[in-house]
Amino acid sequence: MNKFILNFLRDLAQNNNREWFAANKERYNTAVGYFKNEVAELIQKISVFDDEIKYLAPENCLFRIYRDIRFSPDKTPYKTHFGAYMAAAGGRKSSLAGYYFHFDANEPFLSGGIYCPAKEMLKTIRTAVDVDYEELKNIVSERNFKKYFGEMQPFEKPLSKVPAGFSADSPAAEWLKFKHYGVEHILDEKTLYREDFTSYAAEVFKAMKEFNSFFNQIIRN
Repeated sequence: MNKFILNFLRDLAQNNNREWFAANKERYNTAVGYFKNEVAELIQKISVFDDEIKYLAPENCLFRIYRDIRFSPDKTPYKTHFGAYMAAAGGRKSSLAGYYFHFDANEPFLSGGIYCPAKEMLKTIRTAVDVDYEELKNIVSERNFKKYFGEMQPFEKPLSKVPAGFSADSPAAEWLKFKHYGVEHILDEKTLYREDFTSYAAEVFKAMKEFNSFFNQIIRN
């Protein structure tokens, strides 16, 4: 199943045009059907430890493969990955921290947390990180968290200095420079081909559950 998806995405990356896609639409439908089934399995398995996920429909978690090229210099029409965001209150449209599965031929990964929050929400998150630094530090120091995600790292280059309104002497100073608060676990082909892959992925997601809960409490308050 995952081998079929991977082969399709590799071929799409080499032939990213409408003519090839139209000729291979049946392969696409099969590949995205397999991916949707995996997402359904993941929702079920994540629900065991996070019951807010149990009522999600897989189709509400999957992102479209069609790229928005209106304002992009890159006019290739299709994404070369499948993505699904499993989060309470809307799946892919949710503003809450959740669980993301990125199936890419080059670097597939599992991730979670908060990506690209609005300016005011980012300030609220930073304030909570500053105040509740010890709680968050304990979450990211937990054995299974470190097993799958290692040390807490920014998703992209952080600010060069602590943002205005926060002390450079804060114990959380380095984390206050983050623009996003997320974690990532890179997958290899061997792992993708495991018969129990969705069980493995659910295990990884379980390790980030308390991390997600920390940020969801902030967002909801």
